[in-house]
Amino acid sequence: MTAEPRPPLLKRLPPGVWVAAAWVTVIAVRSLQRPDELRRLFRYHGNVEDGPLLLTAVVTTLVAVLLFRLQAAAVAVTLAGCVFSLGMEVRATPFVLFFLADALVGFTAATRPLRYSVPVALLPVGTVVGYTAWELWNGYPSSVSVALGLVSSAAVAWLVGHNVRQGREHVEELRLQATRQAVTAERLRIARELHDMVAHAVGVVAIQAGMGHRVMDTQPEQAREALKAIETTGRETLAGLRRMLGALRESDPEPGPQAPVPGLADLGRLVAAAGGAGVRVAVEWRGERRELPAEVELAAFRIVQEAVTNVVRHSGAAECRVTVDHRPDGLAVEVVDAGCGSGGAAGAGYGIVGMRERVGLLHGSFSAGPRAGGGFRVAAQLPVPAEAVR
Repeated sequence: MTAEPRPPLLKRLPPGVWVAAAWVTVIAVRSLQRPDELRRLFRYHGNVEDGPLLLTAVVTTLVAVLLFRLQAAAVAVTLAGCVFSLGMEVRATPFVLFFLADALVGFTAATRPLRYSVPVALLPVGTVVGYTAWELWNGYPSSVSVALGLVSSAAVAWLVGHNVRQGREHVEELRLQATRQAVTAERLRIARELHDMVAHAVGVVAIQAGMGHRVMDTQPEQAREALKAIETTGRETLAGLRRMLGALRESDPEPGPQAPVPGLADLGRLVAAAGGAGVRVAVEWRGERRELPAEVELAAFRIVQEAVTNVVRHSGAAECRVTVDHRPDGLAVEVVDAGCGSGGAAGAGYGIVGMRERVGLLHGSFSAGPRAGGGFRVAAQLPVPAEAVR
């Protein structure tokens, strides 16, 4: 087992190191301009400029170290620096640090659950309330409006972060839902393909085998033709199954050869198989024949295949008619027979359901039911956009 490559050194350095290096650079540049810079930094009493700079450097460095693991500690450090800076001459420093604490509260609400982000948001609120109460208790001048503004800013920061987190969770939920729907749709597609392919093949094989069994002694030539039809149907079904399995294993580094997707050009083979099973199929073509998108060709072929299979297995009719109509706005297929069947085994199959689902996926219309004069009719209209016609 080979070890994973380690990232470059610069990417392995934590954020705290980068922030500390930035402040060291700032201090080094200032030291070149003023030789007593270090002394002024560490003797900040009465130093209007350098005291807040050192405090800000320390606080931001600690925040960068704690940000991604201990957000509560990062907020606490920032608030401690804010309270400490109240005695300095630069009055803007406490507000800058408090707003930094607000930003940390928003980041925490956006990345952590409620049970963690709410207590973190209460830290700045408690600090403001406690400090204001202390000032009022000791008779120091205090601005309640400023305190309310600071509390409101912390609340707004939490709300913004919480909304960001909810939006991200919603997007993730939509992505998972779309993934589940795609998996379900693919499973239904595979189920339809297997049903159409296997049901047709098994139906034809069963009828041919029964016919061959009955005439084996009296009409050996016809029995031989039945066996030949069984062999042809079996080979075609196996080729279709290999194609489907090849599509399911398309990530295989050495995929096997795949058979072409069936379409309307394969209706001749379907007619021959049905004729061998004792049902004569008449195909009528209407309109100007043209090449259609593969999904439309496949859906049309499977609909005709399933309908003809139902005629062979359930109707008792000796013939049926298939109409393929190429229209300007799409393709219409119709299969009618004059038998006594109901389109499939009553309540036991998924053929009509599968045909309806295929048409629905292409946003077409489908109907199936008994004819007024007897027999059964299956009809489907498959829309084809003009730009998709080749």
